[in-house]
Amino acid sequence: MIRWSWFAENLAQILDLTWAHVWLSVPPIIAAVLVSVPLGFVASRRKAVRGAIVGGAGLLYAIPSLALFVMLPLVLGTSVLSPLNVQVALAAYGVALMTRTAADAFGSVPAAARDAAKSMGYPAWRRVAAVELPLAGPVLLAGARVVSASTVSLVSVGSLVGVHGLGYFFTDGFNRSFPTEILAGVIGTAVVALFFDLVLVALGKLLMPWTRAKAGQGVDQKSGRKSRRKPGRKPDDENAGTDEPGADESDELKVAK
Repeated sequence: MIRWSWFAENLAQILDLTWAHVWLSVPPIIAAVLVSVPLGFVASRRKAVRGAIVGGAGLLYAIPSLALFVMLPLVLGTSVLSPLNVQVALAAYGVALMTRTAADAFGSVPAAARDAAKSMGYPAWRRVAAVELPLAGPVLLAGARVVSASTVSLVSVGSLVGVHGLGYFFTDGFNRSFPTEILAGVIGTAVVALFFDLVLVALGKLLMPWTRAKAGQGVDQKSGRKSRRKPGRKPDDENAGTDEPGADESDELKVAK
């Protein structure tokens, strides 16, 4: 039975754990993007190492999250309850998700665009920054949104090792057989994931305004095609079945005359 009054009674705790959840999520998302984009670029340019880079990054996602949370303190020399363990693990999962997307994004850049920039005398770094990165931007943004949603979800697992975000409501509600608390964790996690996604979409529109203009141009062209019919002229299917003579009938009348 859901006790809705519990939300108002525990609003302060909900806000505190929501902020902790956000703080645990943001650094891994940023780190994953910063690491994956260069890896994806190298993989798209060096076919010999593409399989190793993409495959090696993908293997990271096969490691169980709980096992990685427990193992990282031995590698990093941190305490078991340190939030850094969760953040490093989530960054690794983000790299595993986005490296292939980044490689495909840079691989989809037309060779003609790169050649044109090269013929204009652009140095290598400027070709990447001014041509390839903007063209690969929409695909990279889509990958970042997937990483964001996955990271916000996986932060909840940290509660099993004592690093609490909104996942605390899952474990505590399960131990107390209190579904209201579990629902609070579900709603809070979904709200944080939605907020992050909206922020990323807004950043994409701010940093890549040409994608918005292109989308508007496509809508205008589509509406223009619909209104291109000449006034007073009926479509062919409307002329069918009328008594007006068609082209073939006119020819026959001319021959008869």
